[in-house]
Amino acid sequence: YRVWVSEIMLQQTQVKTVIPYFDNFIAAFPTIKRLAAASEDEVLHRWTGLGYYSRARNLHKTAKIIDADMAGHFPDTAEALEQLPGIGRSTAAAIVAISMGVRAAILDGNVKRVLARYHAIGGWPGQSATLKALWQEAERYTPSARVEDYTQAMMDLGATLCSRTKPACERCPLQSSCLAFAQGTQGDYPGKKPKKTMPVKNTQMLVIENPDGELLLKKRPASGIWAGLWIFPQLEIGRDPAEFCRQELQLLVETHQALDNFRHTFSHYHLHINPVLIQLSKR
Repeated sequence: YRVWVSEIMLQQTQVKTVIPYFDNFIAAFPTIKRLAAASEDEVLHRWTGLGYYSRARNLHKTAKIIDADMAGHFPDTAEALEQLPGIGRSTAAAIVAISMGVRAAILDGNVKRVLARYHAIGGWPGQSATLKALWQEAERYTPSARVEDYTQAMMDLGATLCSRTKPACERCPLQSSCLAFAQGTQGDYPGKKPKKTMPVKNTQMLVIENPDGELLLKKRPASGIWAGLWIFPQLEIGRDPAEFCRQELQLLVETHQALDNFRHTFSHYHLHINPVLIQLSKR
């Protein structure tokens, strides 16, 4: 259970960031049954700040499935784990390899970097040909004995010595047979993701405060950006916030003022946020 939670948290997030969240999450949900019994709001609250909230929702969904359909018993094969929400091929392999000693090849971001440099495998790992070549090497090297030690060592090697920038090649145990080191081309591997222009969207966020100092929040739909989270009401650019509050929300506005704008970047677009503080009348 703990390995599963940590692997999900470590997707797209660094270890030093994850540690306090992991400790807090496990303290709140020490077992699969406790996680399954929690509300989605409870789970998302413990995830606040880690981002990529679909990971938390899938974690919650999987806990419910394991508790209800599998009598609380965690699957013991990578193939079975892959059928559950939010668990891909590499994550499933890491879970069974580290926690159960089952032979299964992993290919997270750190391992991709190690293998790409070691064999000078060019191309962005998101491309099918490059990914296929990396999986072949991952499968070839994964041992049958002490697979949990090998799996952890490969992830740690990529996270520490074979880092994205300034790799510590002088301390690397694979240096003597690493093609990228021999060629002096460590920085070329793995290949970079092709750049694309990020579209920009704009929105107003209404910070609506009543005379008691309470703020109005609205729950987002179950799918899409910020799915299931509580946020300030949004309003398209150009609409008058005070008029919207009066007509759509049946609220009596005392004052309203624009706050400092800021930008939030998602994986596929930039969002320019224009916050407006709206204070409601005491009447």
